[in-house]
Amino acid sequence: MNSRKQPPLRSEKTLTEIFKYEVADGVSEYHLMIHATQPKDAYEEQLNAIIDTYYQLREKELQGTVAIFKRYFLSDASNQADTLLALTAESSDCALSIVEQPPLNGTKVAVWIYLQTKVQTQMLHNGLFEVKHGPYRHLWGGCSFNRAANSEYQTRLLLNDYVMQLIEQGCKLAANCIRTWFFVQNVDVNYPGVVKARNEVFVTQNLTEKTHYISSTGIGGRHADPKVLVQMDTYAVDGIKPEQIHFLYAPTHLNPTYEYGVSFERGTYVDYGDRRQVFISGTASINNKGEVVCPGDIRKQTERMWENVEALLKEAECTFDDMGQMIVYLRDIADYTIVKEMYDKRFPCTPKVFVHAPVCRPGWLIEMECMGVKTCENKEYAPY
Repeated sequence: MNSRKQPPLRSEKTLTEIFKYEVADGVSEYHLMIHATQPKDAYEEQLNAIIDTYYQLREKELQGTVAIFKRYFLSDASNQADTLLALTAESSDCALSIVEQPPLNGTKVAVWIYLQTKVQTQMLHNGLFEVKHGPYRHLWGGCSFNRAANSEYQTRLLLNDYVMQLIEQGCKLAANCIRTWFFVQNVDVNYPGVVKARNEVFVTQNLTEKTHYISSTGIGGRHADPKVLVQMDTYAVDGIKPEQIHFLYAPTHLNPTYEYGVSFERGTYVDYGDRRQVFISGTASINNKGEVVCPGDIRKQTERMWENVEALLKEAECTFDDMGQMIVYLRDIADYTIVKEMYDKRFPCTPKVFVHAPVCRPGWLIEMECMGVKTCENKEYAPY
């Protein structure tokens, strides 16, 4: 077994970063970040370049892989989402997420793709995408939305509908959901409604400060329809035992989120018989009193954010070397040059994307999330 990163692959119109975790007799997994690199090209040219690169990789270097989840980052969803859906309709082979979070390299589109081998997949009738191997069923959801009156009602409906989707599959929100993402239009205005609805729905599902919450990112992002104020992506696992799921706290660096009125876990790791998967929630420059650290200083906020993530990973006996992907959210596009230079120096080969997406508190200039895997033998559990 091994996990490895490699120098980015460059073509005339794209740059691709790849993380590989390859297992001889089990499920291998891969993360791709494919970036358009020609800002002067029309949107459809940029999108086609990304799609072509993806299929070339599937035919050669990643032959035999199956797409599990794709998230497209668009610069103008209202004018781009329909074209994307039309071009990818025949190959909608996985859970699909589309969000307006403009790539900060000046292009119109980028994509994160998660792939695996030796799994059975199907789209379930309720919209969840099932990935099956051994005793586990992994349930991915992308782009859930509704058009209720405000962000609170939209979030409440999203979560209640998801609870019913899980129940239909023999699952529960508290026992099976590992990760959520909430993309909030005008996050400075609409995020309080998301928080209120999530807090109230969670209580009904036995998710409290005395039990646990769910790892999550709540961040600025838009749907193509301006009436959609909140959209949600999800990941759950059926067939998992409670003792396989562990929550990350890093109390020397971070405080419990309920102390400032929100309800999510800082991170989660899941142990299988052959590996540990790690999910780090959206993490910013915060201390263990819930205060913004280094207001107004993008360099110091980035460094403190890294320190926080590192502390969470250490609890999971992992490092940044185990991370297969990073998504970096910036409030101010003017900070991109500094932040990219810092990331390129420290993480030259980690698949990552930088997008314009305000964080849920105005004082936070930057936030990041990541997902990774490391070899870990747990004989009491079935392999992934």
